[in-house]
Amino acid sequence: MRYGTITAYILQTIQTLRTTLPAQPPPDIPGPRELTLRPEHAGVRPSVTVLAGPTAVGKGTVSQYIREHYPQVCLSVSATTREPRPGEVNGLHYSFVSHSKFDELIEQGKMLEWAEVHGLNKYGTRRDTVEEAIANGQHVLLEIDLQGARQVRQTMPEAVFVFLTPPSWEELVRRLVGRGTESAEEQQRRLETAKLELAAEPEFDAVIVNDTVGQASARLVEVMQLTTSAKTAEN
Repeated sequence: MRYGTITAYILQTIQTLRTTLPAQPPPDIPGPRELTLRPEHAGVRPSVTVLAGPTAVGKGTVSQYIREHYPQVCLSVSATTREPRPGEVNGLHYSFVSHSKFDELIEQGKMLEWAEVHGLNKYGTRRDTVEEAIANGQHVLLEIDLQGARQVRQTMPEAVFVFLTPPSWEELVRRLVGRGTESAEEQQRRLETAKLELAAEPEFDAVIVNDTVGQASARLVEVMQLTTSAKTAEN
């Protein structure tokens, strides 16, 4: 599709969502919040940072930017049962596995956290990959959903938990529709879930607004207390 056609499609879809979603005001969007240390952080440099936030907020985009510009960060590759999206590479963006394989990993206790998201697919983090990176002295970034973050909070309370939020509700809707990977019904389901996810912001140690990917990534790396600069001077 041409640019004009894509823009028209996005605007039309957003208008459709506005008319089909229950009539209610948009949820409050949390503003930025500086890191608040907990007793578990006293005297230590956390080895694990958890990045979570509502659907379509851009967690994957920020994580990919950090992968490319901050090589000192070990980005954990989540396992998932969903199908790859266009451009996604197995083992780089996600580890794509069958439902039966994922269930086997759970039964064997090999998942640090896992969750069934939107009632469709499972996502999770393998315990051995995180423990190996920590043993090698690396700082690990976990890009996971809210359910997974809550599980890690129980198993690794010393981790730093960062909530990524959109600049506005309208921008979140635009991003979800713009990526064009879900049906209208699925988009509605995800937006309803996003409202619940946004309400969980107080559970996190810091809040970063994903206004631009580069700025949000730089703020995240700062929260992670890393001293090495990005590979490119402009970042």
